[in-house]
Amino acid sequence: MLGPFIVGLTGLTLSQEDIAHIKNPAVGGLILFSRNFESKAQLIDLVESIRKNGGENKPVFVDHEGGRVQRFREGFTAIPSMRQIGQRAEVDFDDAVSLAREAGFVMAAELRACGIDMSFAPVLDLDWGNSEIIGDRSFGKDARMVSRLSSALMNGMALAGMQACGKHFPGHGWVQLDSHLALPHDTRSLNEILKVDALPYQLNSTLNMASIMPAHVVYSEVDPKPACFSSFWIEEVLRVKFSFDGAVISDDLDMVGAHGVGDIRARASAALQAGCDAVLVCNNFDDIETLVNNPVPQVNENKEVRDRRLRRLLSGSSLDWSSLRQTYMYQAAIDRITTL
Repeated sequence: MLGPFIVGLTGLTLSQEDIAHIKNPAVGGLILFSRNFESKAQLIDLVESIRKNGGENKPVFVDHEGGRVQRFREGFTAIPSMRQIGQRAEVDFDDAVSLAREAGFVMAAELRACGIDMSFAPVLDLDWGNSEIIGDRSFGKDARMVSRLSSALMNGMALAGMQACGKHFPGHGWVQLDSHLALPHDTRSLNEILKVDALPYQLNSTLNMASIMPAHVVYSEVDPKPACFSSFWIEEVLRVKFSFDGAVISDDLDMVGAHGVGDIRARASAALQAGCDAVLVCNNFDDIETLVNNPVPQVNENKEVRDRRLRRLLSGSSLDWSSLRQTYMYQAAIDRITTL
């Protein structure tokens, strides 16, 4: 049974504290960052060490979207930003769909060749021109275009054997503030949000996405709680209205946008009570230590359902770099996306 906590690791190799966290039954997954990367060989060794030290059935994640959010650079293909693909769609939509699929395939294939299960991608936020933290991470402002291009990118990920995570539900692009540094408030009505920002989730929820990440944003006309802690957004909208049966994974609980709920145990408990299947604690190792060794209050949930949702994110056996380089599909996709 996978635990509900997805935690960060300290460095390029596993520390004793990392190993203890990996083996802890409360930990259901690990997330990697640039601090965990020096080279492909080192990264492969690190993931193999995770598997050998209690993480053989625990998903390993990374934020590797493309553009400015790509944790691993040297030896990896530079994935274009989603805005670049969206701009291509304004000239030739069919070509942009192909580019999105190829970008998703290359991104996922290269990560799987290092043993990583899943990238938290794609971003489904609309680019309203307000948010610098979203900005070029978005395909654009048109919700149906974002839906179609993100679907193509997720199809590319699936071709490489990787599931997808849509973020940041129901949309982070309207607000100006960065939820890493503050708690943004979106004052639009529920109907406005559902018709535009949430539309890519509605169109993709039962088709392509195995997981969704709610935003640390308050939609004040709908619920006084940030979406990540809102049973209305998670249970009533995602689960009931959108028929979503994948994993709901919180954004990092150490972001300032989550701090209003209380300490790390209160945040984790609130997110799980609201309907999250797992919560992220990425960079604060004191909080990680506190969380995994001090159980949060019991959550009224079906643990077997949560376990099924999280295990779906495992990608299975890794791809092989040498074989990957020799495949026509991989080489052709690289040739295409590097033209951007």
